Amino acid sequence: MPAPENIRVSVCMAAYRGEAYIKEQIDSILAELGPDDELIVVDDASGDGTAGIVEAFTGDARVRLVRNEHNMGYVRTFNRAVGLARGKYLFLSDQDDVWMPGRVQRMLHALQDSAVVATNFAILGQDGSGKRTVLRSRDSTHNIRNIFAVLVGYRPYFGCGMAIRADALDLFAPVPSFVFESHDLWLALTANASGQMVHLDEPTLYRRLHDNNVTPSTRRPLAKILRARIMAFRMLGEALRRRSANPGIRRRPGF
Repeated sequence: MPAPENIRVSVCMAAYRGEAYIKEQIDSILAELGPDDELIVVDDASGDGTAGIVEAFTGDARVRLVRNEHNMGYVRTFNRAVGLARGKYLFLSDQDDVWMPGRVQRMLHALQDSAVVATNFAILGQDGSGKRTVLRSRDSTHNIRNIFAVLVGYRPYFGCGMAIRADALDLFAPVPSFVFESHDLWLALTANASGQMVHLDEPTLYRRLHDNNVTPSTRRPLAKILRARIMAFRMLGEALRRRSANPGIRRRPGF
């Protein structure tokens, strides 16, 4: 196992009832990691074979399995995984996607100039690679526009396509207690509020769509939409507070 001070990349995965797909995802992640990287999987009291599948990988010293004693929900589970990470760069990961070759190096390159990187994804199994370009590199510095787009709900950021430098982690962690969903939008708001977001045009992973995705595939009821928008405004307020509390995190001039 690499010494904590030598760990380069920490991949933080929240797992819950993921036995159908998690092995393929872990295989794709390990293929991208070097000997001084780690994969932290926090199992959220799944009750199926998820933890057993992950445990079979722990012969690889890079893989760490942590079990929640009771179900905490995916936001708190991601928060715990991030808190256990020891690397210089933290990648968020879902349990059911597939990473593309070259993903880590491309994202690490982007993190040399910004604290947070967000990428696009392709849909697994769709013709034409299923590429969806919802984030564009030319919008990386349009932080106020990006914040507005998050607040009104038309610029989605997906945690599975995001990574953050550990030296900027105080902007993101711990996730505020009022955040009950969308930890990825919280990260997007903190990064944009601090002028620390960069987008990559090309996809870096295949996202698997199935009936158990956390992100809903159908339109949500109006009451839930309004509740989420109110939470987003609270997120922004907290993101601005943390920006003020962490002046040492370098920001782009003028923001």
